[in-house]
Amino acid sequence: MPILLLPPEVADKIAAGEVIERPVSVAKELLENAIDAGADDIQVAIAQGGRRLVQVVDNGCGIPPDEVPLAFSRHATSKLTSAEELFRVRTLGFRGEALASIGAVSHLTLATRAADEEVGVAIRMEGGVLGRPEPLARPPGTTVQVENLFFNTPARLKFLRADTTESGHIARLTSSYALAYPEVRFALQNNGRDVLRTGGTDSLFDALVAILGLDVAEQMVEVDATDPAFAQPTTVV
Repeated sequence: MPILLLPPEVADKIAAGEVIERPVSVAKELLENAIDAGADDIQVAIAQGGRRLVQVVDNGCGIPPDEVPLAFSRHATSKLTSAEELFRVRTLGFRGEALASIGAVSHLTLATRAADEEVGVAIRMEGGVLGRPEPLARPPGTTVQVENLFFNTPARLKFLRADTTESGHIARLTSSYALAYPEVRFALQNNGRDVLRTGGTDSLFDALVAILGLDVAEQMVEVDATDPAFAQPTTVV
């Protein structure tokens, strides 16, 4: 068989499969983008285990109108500019593949407004085909709505588990970020029902109470990682 260059639509679907394995992969990419955008209020909504809907709303810095189409290009990122910066990455994501990969296998709508802009922008990508940006009145921040995941790659749907399993993965992911960033308010809705809500008080104890309950939180012992005692090597006899 001769060596042939893959058509762009085939290459895009293969690349998407490397980044987006299941609905929780979508949630992870979007949550990381929201945190990197400086959001202190992040709302997640899912339906049917994330197959029908994964939506992340944040109040971060937003995307300037002229950069919105570029955000859907592969390897387009605002998080680094040189190879040297790979050795001092300070963000959760930097590959610049999230929106392109998600949009290749879903119906994706992005609405955003940069804080210094008077009007926002909405744009839609369906199966890798990017539409035209349209002006939109909205508050600063970004909303990404991902619908009908894997609609054009039905074989991937066969590898997904039951809705309860897939939504459980997303709930655990959101809880992990809520514990790692107690200064950020997180909310998660599953099929319209509140699953998780934290106060963003910058208190790890408050986040633990919201996620694990008061009884569990009160049984935990706070550890100060800066304590010199924890820096001493442990000798095993």
